[in-house]
Amino acid sequence: MSELTHFNQAGEAHMVDVGNKEVTKRVAVAEGQIMMLENTLDLIKQGNHKKGDVLGIARIAGIMAAKKTSDLIPLCHPLALAKVTIDFKILEDEVAVQCLAQVETSGQTGVEMEALTAVQVALLTIYDMCKAVDRGMIMTDIRLLEKMGGKSGHWVREL
Repeated sequence: MSELTHFNQAGEAHMVDVGNKEVTKRVAVAEGQIMMLENTLDLIKQGNHKKGDVLGIARIAGIMAAKKTSDLIPLCHPLALAKVTIDFKILEDEVAVQCLAQVETSGQTGVEMEALTAVQVALLTIYDMCKAVDRGMIMTDIRLLEKMGGKSGHWVREL
């Protein structure tokens, strides 16, 4: 098993030194969903929520979150992101909205945390905008689906 990299030999937290790592294209894809009442999902689909375009605002929030990940997660490196995409899918049978985030950069460390942060903040934004009509929403299944680049190469979640 690999060792935890965010601790030095004395067991103290530190930022991992990536200075000698090769610059490669890095991509990460993450997903999650938020389950809700049917009438809440209807408001989102119709686009007539009194606060505006819920998914449009959540998309911007997810992009902003990816860009600010190092401000939120203490030991993350600040990264110059090349691309962030946030896509939503209405899951009728589950009465949910699925969020899929893809983040890309060329650098010395990966963008998994940025993709996961983007998903979580996008879902939190949906919750915030809809909580007046549905406080029981549940965010679930937030997870990394795929990462590419770097020494460890390509990894895909086996579903």
